[in-house]
Amino acid sequence: MNNDPKIIVALDFAVSSSALALAERLDPAACRLKVGKELFTAAGLVVLERLMRLGFEVFLDLKFHDIPNTTAQACKAAAELGVWMLNVHALGGRRMLQAAADAIANTGQHPKLIAVTLLTSMAQEDLADIGIAESPAQLVVRLATLARDCGLDGVVCSAQEASLLRANLGKAFCLVTPGIRPALASLDDQSRVMTPQAALLAGSSYLVIGRPITRAADPLQALRAINLEIGNIEIGVQA
Repeated sequence: MNNDPKIIVALDFAVSSSALALAERLDPAACRLKVGKELFTAAGLVVLERLMRLGFEVFLDLKFHDIPNTTAQACKAAAELGVWMLNVHALGGRRMLQAAADAIANTGQHPKLIAVTLLTSMAQEDLADIGIAESPAQLVVRLATLARDCGLDGVVCSAQEASLLRANLGKAFCLVTPGIRPALASLDDQSRVMTPQAALLAGSSYLVIGRPITRAADPLQALRAINLEIGNIEIGVQA
């Protein structure tokens, strides 16, 4: 089994019982798990502890964005929980990003720290509303470059942006991409999607996948099928 599984299963549940029931049907050697704002607000530290006790590495997806000291302290606290990955908003700026990276380095823990560049829901008109004239692609590259220069491990990005970021930021930079759908899966409410194979070939490092696994009749079988599909793909060979 791959000791660095590429799939991060999104536990987008409102209650911990549903999240834990799903986790118990999965294999910690085959995936990591993502806990976001909804589940963390509902269940708090208890759900993280239970998931890690089951053997899973956890991506804590809380997108910290505050003044540098507050963000740094939040990142330090998250690191000390033992999570595998956490994130901040790149729009917090250089001082905030550097403070977050420094705070994690000083804990003795080594979670991956990544930044959200631009929410996938935001289009050109949304940027214009807040006074940003750049295109979404230009802004994503600029903010991802800033995150790298501040010592972060990578960014969350659309799979459609992965090849551009891989070309600009090199092979070692971590690209975590949501909006992944297996070829035969329903699109649900996603419009800009990519298959797991295509996303890895474009340069994605890790694939965030929710409903194609969490709503499958057999979540473990769905997970195994995707892992089989991507098993021999080298990340970013087209970058």
